Parts: sequence; C-alpha cells; structure tokens
Amino acid sequence: MTTRIIGILWILLLCSGAPTHAQEHEDHLNYNAALFHAFPQQSMGLAAKKTAAAEPLPLPFFEDFTNYGVFPDQARWTNYQVYVNNRMCSRPVSRGVATFDALDWRGIPYDSFSNANFRYADSLTSQPINLSLNVVSPADSVYLSFYYQPQGTGFYPLPQDSLMLFLKTRFGGYVKAWSIQGSALKPFQQVMIPITDSVYFDSFFQFTFINKAALFWADAIWNVDYIRLGAGRNLYDTLVSDIGFTSDPSFMLNDYTYMPYRQFFASPAAERAPQYTCSLRNNYFVPQNFNTAYTGTAQPLGTLLKPAVFAPASLTARTTQQLTYPPYISVIPISSIGYYDKVSFQNRYFIESVSADDPTGNDTVVREQIFDNYLAYDDGSAEKSYYLSLYPTLPGRIATEYHLNRQDSMQGMAIYFGRQVPFAFNKGFDIHVYSSLAGVHGMPSDVLLYKREFCQPGYADTINNFWVYRFEEPLPLPAGTFFAGIFLPAESGSDSLYIGLDVNRVGGNHTWFNVTSEWKPSQVGGALMMRPLLGLPIAGSSVPNQPAAAMNWEMYPNPAKDVLTVRHPGDAPASCIITDVQGRIVVHQQQIRSSASISIEHLIPGIYFVRLLAGDMVYTTQKLIKE
Repeated sequence: MTTRIIGILWILLLCSGAPTHAQEHEDHLNYNAALFHAFPQQSMGLAAKKTAAAEPLPLPFFEDFTNYGVFPDQARWTNYQVYVNNRMCSRPVSRGVATFDALDWRGIPYDSFSNANFRYADSLTSQPINLSLNVVSPADSVYLSFYYQPQGTGFYPLPQDSLMLFLKTRFGGYVKAWSIQGSALKPFQQVMIPITDSVYFDSFFQFTFINKAALFWADAIWNVDYIRLGAGRNLYDTLVSDIGFTSDPSFMLNDYTYMPYRQFFASPAAERAPQYTCSLRNNYFVPQNFNTAYTGTAQPLGTLLKPAVFAPASLTARTTQQLTYPPYISVIPISSIGYYDKVSFQNRYFIESVSADDPTGNDTVVREQIFDNYLAYDDGSAEKSYYLSLYPTLPGRIATEYHLNRQDSMQGMAIYFGRQVPFAFNKGFDIHVYSSLAGVHGMPSDVLLYKREFCQPGYADTINNFWVYRFEEPLPLPAGTFFAGIFLPAESGSDSLYIGLDVNRVGGNHTWFNVTSEWKPSQVGGALMMRPLLGLPIAGSSVPNQPAAAMNWEMYPNPAKDVLTVRHPGDAPASCIITDVQGRIVVHQQQIRSSASISIEHLIPGIYFVRLLAGDMVYTTQKLIKE
C-alpha cells in the first residue's frame, strides 16, 4: 500500500511538471490514430500467419525498423504492441524506431479507469531464432545489442517506469537480462548483452522487450532501434557498418506544410523552400564518401519534374549531418490539373551504399508534398496536446496566422483534438476568423470577420483524426493575412480543451493566444493542428441534414432554480441530457413529446449544459445557470 501511495504521489508531482508557459500547457494525447486505424487489417494478417508453423530464423538477426508500416515486421516479430515510426524519436541512429508507451496495439490506453496504476505495458517478442548447439555454442561469443532512448519527442517515463529485456530459456521460461529505469531525454545509447549460459542455446530461442508504465503517463516514451544478435562478437563490437537516413525529408514549401495548389501557383517562388534537406548518419568509425540524388514526380499525372542527378557527398565518422538538395523549378500549370483539384509531388531521396555489408533499408526516403483544400503548418500527426488554462471570469482565445496569395473563400475549419478523460464533449467553443488582431503587427484592434458559435469537439474516425466544422455561408477572403482559431467562453468549463500539437515542426508556430485581453505570441514549439478549409463547399463531420426548425428549441427560465421547462418543435420523442462542466450526466429525462418540466432542485448552483436529442437529430447545446 505504501509503495502504491508513493507511486501516485510521484505521478501527481511530475504531472505538475509537464511543459508549461504561463497559461499555455502541453499534455498527453492518450491516443494513437495511426495504430487505431491500422489495427483491424494487422490483426487479420497476424491471424493468417499463425496458422502456419514458423521455421526458426538463422543468425545473424538484425532489425532497424525502416519499414513504412506502423507495426513490426511479422517476419521477425510475433506481436505488434509497439509503434514503428520516425516521429517519437530524437536524433535516431537510423530512420525508424519501435516506440513503447502505455497505449495498446489499438492506440488507446491499456486502462482508462485505473490510470494511477503501474503495469506491464507494451512488449516486443522476436520470432524463434536458431541457437541450437549444433549451430552455435556458448564458446562462439554470442551477443545481443540494441539502442534505446527515453522520452524522445514525447513525455519522459517516470522513475518507477522501466524498460526490460527478457531471454527465453530452453525450458520455456523467461529470465530478465537487463533493465533501466525511466528518466528524462537522453541520446540513444547502445547496450551489449553477452549470451553465455547454455540454458539459452536452443533451436527456438526468443527475446522480449517489455516496458513497465504509469498508466496516467500514457504517452511516456521508450524508443528502441538497431537490434543485432550474432556470433563472433565481443563487448567492443558496437560498430554498425551503415550510412542511412535518420529523418524524413523536409517539405517543398517554405512555411506551410500543405496548401491549395492554386495558392501555390499564384506565387511559387515565394512559397517554394530555398532548399530541401535530409538528415543522414554515418555509423562507421571512419569518414565515408558516397553519392546521393533525388527525383520529383507529380501525382496522379506521373509527370517527371526532377530526374536523378547524382552528386558526391561525405560524412564524418559517427555523426549525424544534414544534407541539402537544390529545389527544382518545374511547376504544373493549373490548366493541367483543375483549379480545385488535389495534386501531390513525390520526392524520392536515395544514396548509394558504400559497401556490400551496408544495410539498404534506410538508403531511401520519400516526401509526398500534398496540395489540397486546406492551409496547414502541421504535418498531420500529433505528438502532444496543447491547451490554455483560463482565469475564472475571463474567456480565452487562440488564433493562428495564415496568408493567401490570391482571393479565396473559407468554407470551414478542421481541428485535431487530443483525447481527454473524460471526453471533452461539453467543452463548447466558437470558431473565430479575424483580419487583424489588436497589437499584432501594429494593428489597433481586433477585426472579426466571422464566427461560428456553439461548437463542440469531435473525434473523427479517420486516419488524420481531424473534425470538420462547416460554415453556413462561405467566407470570402482577399489576398493577404488573416487569423483563424477558437474562442473559449468564460465560466463555461471550456478551458483545458486539448488541441493536437505537432512538435516535429521547427520554427515559428504562427500562433497567438489571449487570456487577459492582450494577444501574446505562443511560446510552445511546434504547430497547432487547426486548418482553414478553402475553395469548394465541404461536408462537416457527422453532422446530419437538419431542418432549420431543429435548431429552434427552447428552455426556460434561465437562470433556473427548481424546475426547467424544455420545448422542441419536432414530432419524434426527445431526450434531455444535462451535464456539469466536467461532462458528467446529472439529469437524463426521456420521452419528451413537445414539452416537459424537469426538476433540477437537487443540482448545486453553477453552470450546466443542456442537450436535446430526437432520433438521429442532435439539437444545439445550450448553457444553463442553476441558481
């Protein structure tokens, strides 16, 4: 019991130490959309593979997680609880790592209710490997090595957390061979494990990595990479003869990550990045010379815009360096693709291996530059959540600055919300669009162009997890600067609404916040995941077609003391749900025909939210003040 209490106190203490900047805060995502949407297909594939008996793998065993899938390669691994990616790591030794956290293979917390507990979380188990004595023996100097890193670009594992390695004996049990406790960010470090005990030498040897995690700290990260098992090694055999990419290439654009092609075409010289970059690492102990090139192709036309022209390059020993590539000038005429059409440029970067032993999986990386109907500074994947804490009686505002090269029309807004427990369905907000903000770029006042009121967060069942808010009327915008974001009402319980944060975007985040009637530049690194949607009309996320009368329901009196009367115009029976500011249901009355009187005498004075539902129709949420 004492250990449990100490663990919980550690969690509470360290939670208060999450990155903060006055009223700005960073927090966990508690969700991995990439795993969630890939899980059904992966589980079916794994079930099919388990129907056939697997032959043990031969030595040497090597894994550097360079595949572009989100799960481990089932040719080398038996399970898929870890997340294979290149986003949650910091300065990796090669592109791609296996990330361990407290999110299961579906990308959701292992336990959303008892989240103050510590438990064994993700595991990664090798396929059987042939270490039989007629192939290899303890005298053959067998070593297992790997690199590990705590925290990466996420949150660090707590001191009570740990990363562990277990080895399987020929009797079927597992023995812990290594472990390390949680800590703040460190560079990748290599571990060398000698396998000398004859108990491990079996034709179906396996090893397993497991992390122990505080479930409250669901996104606390361990990264593992460059796993090698082989004979004839020694304690100093830390060299991997390899040159490979460590990061995804930069975007083709200078500031945005994505934008409509018509906006790019209006000023390509200003929007195009002056150079493209990739990071590579030389894992040799000596400098290496090699050749590198890239190609550019427009999709779906298949037009080759940039042929491969090899150029010499060199890297010093055991270092990561950034290579630069000149941009190509070619652009596709608007007449070839359509004014509102989606188009993408696929840039493929590659290097020539310097030796036959050099692993080739990390010799090629691809950047797809998409031009679609939105403006974005993020790359579509969140690593953390961003939120504002408000003063009790003051509202909060978040606005991101955008620019247009030609006039356009804004049709709505797409927002990525971080998951909260409980879900933040009752954290209402408005969407605001401004032409200027007071004090920003010397402007004297806010100029509000448009607002969409009574919005609530949603969690879309799509791979990018954005929720789309459609404007009732298109908002015409001239060329130049505008600002778009959200307004959080005072005393509504809407502070700490989680917005997705892409921490891998480097540079100015173009975001301003206002919690004291003064706009201030955001101090949080990365890009908030809010995207203006431009061009043709759009459909909102999960918004049914409702008649105008559906919005005209009434409740009175407001403020109310003992009884609340609700009236709705529809013919179908309705349900009335009243929730507090934390999202908990405090009243649920069903079978309301046209009107009903609802007792609220038992509610304590404060602010509540009232929703009316009739069939598949959800009426606009209204705020209730209980006296």
